[in-house]
Amino acid sequence: MATEEERKVTDMGNPAKPTGAAGAEMLARMNDSHAPVTEWGLSHISVAADARVLDIGCGGGATLRRLAARAPQGHITGMDYSPVSVACSAELNRAAVESGLMQVLEGSVEAMPFADDSFDTITTVESFYFWPDPQENLREVYRVLKPGGTFLLIADIHEDGALPATARENISRYRLFNPTQEQFRELFRAAGFTRTAIHTKEGEHWIAVCGAKD
Repeated sequence: MATEEERKVTDMGNPAKPTGAAGAEMLARMNDSHAPVTEWGLSHISVAADARVLDIGCGGGATLRRLAARAPQGHITGMDYSPVSVACSAELNRAAVESGLMQVLEGSVEAMPFADDSFDTITTVESFYFWPDPQENLREVYRVLKPGGTFLLIADIHEDGALPATARENISRYRLFNPTQEQFRELFRAAGFTRTAIHTKEGEHWIAVCGAKD
């Protein structure tokens, strides 16, 4: 549970679009706090060593580092619409950026600056809550995913009817979009994903939604 000081930093830093020094501090903390759910979520997909990978809402850059370790002969792209997130991700992964394995750029899931069928694997961790138009944004993800590719959405809460009061307070406080499993399935179907697998973890409210493009 977040301390009062951590909550203040989060409010000042703006989890929807990290801003300023408080945003950078919040992102560094989230790199650690999101590690367990991220590792669990990534365990549900395979990433080829030479894959072209995109992480949407790359935040503090920890997921990019994990993806780079899985695709050392590929190319990793991080994208975030927060300049602070872009700077933090690039700094955390400076060696990978300088070597050409990775690029980190500013952009929005509403209109991504990539050609159709660009990526083998696309991920998003703890960012879907804030997407401005979830259904249309998922169609944009589908557009840039290669046929045969996988999109993985990871979140540490979803609407399962058993969320604690603290989670519900955060949903209200930060205006989080928090679907049920069935709503996730329908959103992915409507976006064009031909097959969707949903994973949850016993004892947690975590969810990993894997969409395939045939």
